[in-house]
Amino acid sequence: MARTRRFAVPLLRILTALALAAGGLLVSSATNQAAADGCFTWGRTLSQGANGEDVRQLQIRVAGWPGTGAHLGIDGDFGPATRSAVIRFQQAYGLGADGVAGPQTFTKLYELQDDDCTPIHFNYSELDDGCGGSGFDGGPLSESATRANALRTMWQLEALRHALGDAPLTISSGFRNIQCNASVGGASNSQHLYGTAADLVGSPSLCRMAQEARNHGFGGIFGPGYPDHNDHTHVDIRTSNSWSAPNCGIGLAADAANATDEVDV
Repeated sequence: MARTRRFAVPLLRILTALALAAGGLLVSSATNQAAADGCFTWGRTLSQGANGEDVRQLQIRVAGWPGTGAHLGIDGDFGPATRSAVIRFQQAYGLGADGVAGPQTFTKLYELQDDDCTPIHFNYSELDDGCGGSGFDGGPLSESATRANALRTMWQLEALRHALGDAPLTISSGFRNIQCNASVGGASNSQHLYGTAADLVGSPSLCRMAQEARNHGFGGIFGPGYPDHNDHTHVDIRTSNSWSAPNCGIGLAADAANATDEVDV
């Protein structure tokens, strides 16, 4: 769902303004670095072989570009899978696609995120709309762990949205606490309980969303033709594939059988 972008003022702009006001000259060693916002600032170029928290933060943001049927581990190690995801991200946004995350790639990431680290077209309230509650408590995991899962889900949704021509996506159900999940008849271990799932409605078509989701790291995809899913497409970020949307030409009988314990029903 589209929303207004909150822009942070880069520190470099502030320093520049102060220097000009004082009639002085500003000399900065960050001339070739991207201007950061209030969420996370990358301080070095990242390539295969790098590791650390900055790699993990990068992985969260490119996890929606792993390739068809693939999943990117969020482990802080920049391996071949991360390089491939960076390349696909770069290609999707018209950047030089070399698999190296440097100033150009970081600039685009800064443009795509708000100060709370959510992608610009999604927010925490959209992923926390079960039964009208607020916050990410009341599930099997801690509130902070559930919130972190919701953030990862949103970044993969951002990738899906972009691949669908930047068409707004409407979430009808995101995180549900245990009480909420029971009240709507959700499975006892539904992905919605963990902040890892979103039900999508509206346009683009439900089948188009389900079909494209296969390319963006979603392990669970259930849509038209799967029981009780004719009015929405469910996507979740589990790391094993279980897809079933028979009316959309997606999934095998085995997929449906493997999914019954995890998908919301």
